[in-house]
Amino acid sequence: MKTNFWAFILGGSSGLGLATAKKLASHGYHIIIVHRDRRSDMDTIENAFDEIRAFGNQLITLNADALNAEKRPVIISDIEHQLPKGHQIKVLVHSVAKGALKPMYSESNSTLTDTDFRITFDAMALSLYDWTKSLVAAKLFASDTRIISFTSEGNTKALPNYSAVSVAKVALEALTRSIALEFAPIGIKANCIQAGITMTKSLSMIPGYEQIKANALKRNPNNRLTTPDDVANAVYMLTTDEAKWITGTVIKVDGGESLI
Repeated sequence: MKTNFWAFILGGSSGLGLATAKKLASHGYHIIIVHRDRRSDMDTIENAFDEIRAFGNQLITLNADALNAEKRPVIISDIEHQLPKGHQIKVLVHSVAKGALKPMYSESNSTLTDTDFRITFDAMALSLYDWTKSLVAAKLFASDTRIISFTSEGNTKALPNYSAVSVAKVALEALTRSIALEFAPIGIKANCIQAGITMTKSLSMIPGYEQIKANALKRNPNNRLTTPDDVANAVYMLTTDEAKWITGTVIKVDGGESLI
């Protein structure tokens, strides 16, 4: 099924963002991916992008810093010039994982600073609003747009080395509620997905992630971790006509992991 609709994914070169890009492409969406990766990783990433192209839809990729306020208008202008006439962005997926993973207190290691909190907050929370506002101003959204971002159980539970990200996740959820409320007159619906522990590059960067993974397996009544595909399936569900009345909420996609 080919459409004139695009899914715009911030952070779509790996993990949840990439799985979501593949899922939405399989359902007829054209895909825009803004990612920030090293040249040495691009061969692997391009192979993944080829899997998206194999669905026969259009793919625009931009290796640029989506968190740089000065570059945002340049990226949007580039997208405007590449979008075919009459095409619109129907889905915005925020899958940015950039944050400080340090303890608040340690006698031997460096600890979180105000700057660490601000950088994490800007990247993993405020950038959702920045991009939403900019795309609205550019009139690139469709009349029924879905905005989806990813939160975690750190929104309510304290984890070692995770406090800066926890602060950002709580803010991300608050921003999502406000976006759902204040942009409703122009057809925007916004939701967060709370994924269970998922084996991604981002998880592997958390100190002690093997213990986090083991604990999740013990807690999950389905005896496995959440996969990127599990999350991508939920994102697709939220883009359907049947989900148009779901907005401003957090949806758990964790196989029951958070029940215990």
